[in-house]
Amino acid sequence: MTLPENPRGLVVFAHGSGSSRFSTRNIAVAQGLNARRFATLLFDLLTPQEECDRANVFNVGMLGKRLVAAVDWLQGLKPAVACLPVGLFGASTGAAAALIAAAQLPDRIAAVVSRGGRPDLAGEALPHVRAPTLLIVGGADVGVIELNEEALTWLGGPTALEIIPGATHLFPEPGAMDAVIEHASRWFGRYLQAPTSVRAAS
Repeated sequence: MTLPENPRGLVVFAHGSGSSRFSTRNIAVAQGLNARRFATLLFDLLTPQEECDRANVFNVGMLGKRLVAAVDWLQGLKPAVACLPVGLFGASTGAAAALIAAAQLPDRIAAVVSRGGRPDLAGEALPHVRAPTLLIVGGADVGVIELNEEALTWLGGPTALEIIPGATHLFPEPGAMDAVIEHASRWFGRYLQAPTSVRAAS
């Protein structure tokens, strides 16, 4: 967890298949959010032993429960952290886990951002998501764009789709991750608003 001074909110990350809290891409996004005064939490959704079974990597229902547990854990921390509005940032299959968690915690999750995600894997949870959700997809990520467009029609809350021109699935192209950070920061900045009392306490 990184907690900047006077945080505006806290963003919990859900990494995708084959990744971890050490993902250079998610770390880059987290650092961009930290610079804009958002606290961030990166953690592993699976133990090293569980990762050996590839079925666990795609068990988005289980991953969603782990994410809910992480958000519950935050409530036991000091008030300056526990009272912050919470957003979720999911990548690849982690996006589905984030949406499942948001559906289960409608009063706790203030916003969701998906990067190159598979929101379609959240299935029946999509209509129950009330949190404002931003889907970010690479313009050259063929197939994933269509899956995100379809999921967008099922989501229950405010939504938006941002397509980064020329970017592929992992956004390695020059400027692509910068664009992701900018879009995510604006979305969280719009929907994660910490109460004045919390800002003062922190």
